[in-house]
Amino acid sequence: MPELPEVEVIRRDLEREVVGRRIKAVEVTGMRSIRRHRQRKQFVEPLLGRRITGVDRRGKYLVLLLDAEEVVVIHLGMAGRLLQARSARDAPPRHTHVTITFTQGGQLRFVDPRTFGELFVTRRDSLADAVEDLAHLGLDPYTTVMSWEAFGDLVARRSAKLKLALMDQQVLAGIGNIYSDEILFNAGLRWDRTTDSLSPEEVRRLYRAVVETLQEAVKYRGSSLADGQYVDLYGRHGSYQEHHRVYAREGQPCPRCRHEIRRIKVAGRSHFFCEVCQV
Repeated sequence: MPELPEVEVIRRDLEREVVGRRIKAVEVTGMRSIRRHRQRKQFVEPLLGRRITGVDRRGKYLVLLLDAEEVVVIHLGMAGRLLQARSARDAPPRHTHVTITFTQGGQLRFVDPRTFGELFVTRRDSLADAVEDLAHLGLDPYTTVMSWEAFGDLVARRSAKLKLALMDQQVLAGIGNIYSDEILFNAGLRWDRTTDSLSPEEVRRLYRAVVETLQEAVKYRGSSLADGQYVDLYGRHGSYQEHHRVYAREGQPCPRCRHEIRRIKVAGRSHFFCEVCQV
């Protein structure tokens, strides 16, 4: 599943490519992708003739702002993709379930082989009601600036193991399995340390690791893993996986101490770490 950096990359791509464009037509070929609407017209009609005025992101949800009271909410799910097509004549990929055509030419296509992703239309002022998770989102590392002391207070509010705290969407929005591992390695902290056990220096290291890791991930346009599912708006893979220091590197030498990277199961997911460098 795309995590926060991948969704932020797509948001920035959309901001460049679709803001200012007017919607000419909307085609829906897979009702599961718009499953919150009972009929196609409930999704299609509010979009026709509307201009996209901005692109927002709430955690891992993308929001297309329109010149109306409605917005289009997009969640990529496990394997969803948003792809730009320069021409409507370009053949759509398999599993294209929603196609938005612009008056100026070109299309925005939602492709989702596993159909866990979705799009829906809602009023701008009802967004938090439409998606309950959005009402309780935690700190967004890309949009919220705070001191490391405030970050420490936020994390310490819940006594939880660090990996689970990093992936708690009510603490930090959008971080999942990949980036929690990379952040903890960069901070030199074990996954099973509790949030209320950190010294002030460790809190500073953790905060710095969160900010720097996620900034680097966007710089390299996200992580495309072996399944190749994640691509950006232009259909290109990210390259941050080439810079992973522990994730999916079981048995390889630690980039700091050369000790072997280990893999264990944490809450049903693989966790990669160095038992020497992370304390």
